[in-house]
Amino acid sequence: MEKFQNGDTEALNELYERYRAPLFRFIYRCTRDDQLSMDVVQDAFLKLQQKKHYFSPEKGRLKTYLFQIAYHTMISKINMRARWHRLLPFLYKEPVNISRSDEKMEVERMLQSLSNEQRAVIVLFYYHDLSQKDIARILNIPLGTVKSRLHQAVQKMRKEWGIESDGKGS
Repeated sequence: MEKFQNGDTEALNELYERYRAPLFRFIYRCTRDDQLSMDVVQDAFLKLQQKKHYFSPEKGRLKTYLFQIAYHTMISKINMRARWHRLLPFLYKEPVNISRSDEKMEVERMLQSLSNEQRAVIVLFYYHDLSQKDIARILNIPLGTVKSRLHQAVQKMRKEWGIESDGKGS
C-alpha cells in the first residue's frame, strides 16, 4: 500500500489481484447479485485510488479498510437501487458452480434467511476471518452489536439446522 500511496500504479494492480476475489465473495454472499458485486468491487478500488492518502497502517489493516469501503459502497448502491426501482435490494441469482454439495447449498440458504446485518457479520467473521473488532470498524457499529448479531445469527442457523443450542431457553 505504501508503494501505491507514493505513486506506484503497478502496486494498485497488485492490491487489486490480491483483494478482488475476497471482496467479491463478501459482497456476493451479502447480495447474491453478480453484477452488483462486480460493480461494488470496482467502485471500492476506485475509491481506494481516490482516497489512498487517508489510509494509515497505524489506524488498522488494509484488508479492514478495503472491506469497509466495499461494505459502505454496497449499502449505498442498494439504497439507491431501492429508491429508484422500489425493488428488493438483493437479487437471488445463483452463480454457475458445477460441484456444489447439498450441505453448501443448505448453508447458503440459511445465510439468505438471516437479516442483511446478521449476514454481513457472519460472512466477515467466518468466511473472511476478520476479528469482531475489525468487523465493527468495517460496518461502523459498536463491538457489542457485532457480538450480538453474530450470536443471534449463529443461534438462528443452529435452530434451522436442527442443532440444539446451549441448553438455555427453548
